[in-house]
Amino acid sequence: MLNMKSKGKMITVALLLALPLSTATGTIQSLTLGQTAVAATSSTTATTSKLTDSLKGGYTVAATKLDVPWSIQFSGNTVYITQRGGGIVQIKNGKQTVQKVQTKKPLRVVGEAGLTGFVLDPKFTTNKMAYIYHAYEKNGEGFNRIVKVKLVGNVWKEQSKLVEGIPGGRIHEGGRLAFGPDGMLYSTAGETNRRELSQDLKSLGGKILRMTSTGKIPKDNPIKNSYVYAYGLRNSQGIAWTSDGKLYASDHGPSGAPIPGGGTDRTGLDEMNLIKPGSNYGWPKIMGNETAPNMVSPLYVASSKAIAPSGIATTPDDTILVATLAGKSLKEFDPVSKKMTDILTDVGRVRDVAVYNGKIYVITNNTAGGTPEKNDDRLLILK
Repeated sequence: MLNMKSKGKMITVALLLALPLSTATGTIQSLTLGQTAVAATSSTTATTSKLTDSLKGGYTVAATKLDVPWSIQFSGNTVYITQRGGGIVQIKNGKQTVQKVQTKKPLRVVGEAGLTGFVLDPKFTTNKMAYIYHAYEKNGEGFNRIVKVKLVGNVWKEQSKLVEGIPGGRIHEGGRLAFGPDGMLYSTAGETNRRELSQDLKSLGGKILRMTSTGKIPKDNPIKNSYVYAYGLRNSQGIAWTSDGKLYASDHGPSGAPIPGGGTDRTGLDEMNLIKPGSNYGWPKIMGNETAPNMVSPLYVASSKAIAPSGIATTPDDTILVATLAGKSLKEFDPVSKKMTDILTDVGRVRDVAVYNGKIYVITNNTAGGTPEKNDDRLLILK
């Protein structure tokens, strides 16, 4: 597997988008972006060749100086990226603009909490609607909410709320949003370091949630009158579907931190899971390769050295790309062989990954918890 470790191969030249970018070395050439995006899902029929096999080394730089970027979305020749401290970066016709986001409840930015998940409405080109996951405060306590926003001019304005009262805190916020092949909106929600929430079906923390685009509970959800689609998760930040409709999710394993009430967690044991409706993935009752009745063990478990998986995306050949924070790399996970392989290294922390028009895009996350270089954080396109 290709391993891009040589900084001499890191080429900051022609963009593969219509995104010319002014840099200290000149203006990046403007090329044409495709018309079909696959960020969290893939409905493309699997092919015999692997997308990652075509990579020749290095990457191009599509955007720089992003401030704690979190989620990538595409529309035509335009890229949108959320920033955890607020604002959505629009990259269009070579111009990088931070657009304001106006919500009816002020954005709470504390630790890992802020503006995180983001997905465009399937009809965005005509209705300019999107969905965001953001932290807020009520009576001194942190929460998260999912709301529909509309791009009006250069401002994203809240139109309606879908869900409020999702547990919040300083860490383990979850927050990934994606539309599934069934047309439903899915969201990850962390347990905010309150591990008991993961097994509590009355709480939305430590779960994968499923809802309609208006925030209603689907009649076919596995738990009656509940948004909960799967539970027993710790801090899932990535969800994606393969072409056969299977849902996969990344999940952060224990972090070696003190356990509320006494004791200390193990470290590592990050997971990749095959998500089935109504299933219990065990946290905190089981972790790693442990088993228990009526609990599902992961497809893949990392070692005791954490990789901290965040966003994931499927390729047309149905492998899964995994952005890792502590792992400081983009990895490829084969759900059949259950092997994890490095694809891109030496760019620092990687928060999100997307597949768009046959190209692989990642955003780095060195401005939060890393060691940022001069132009961090960046949107990169693998070559």
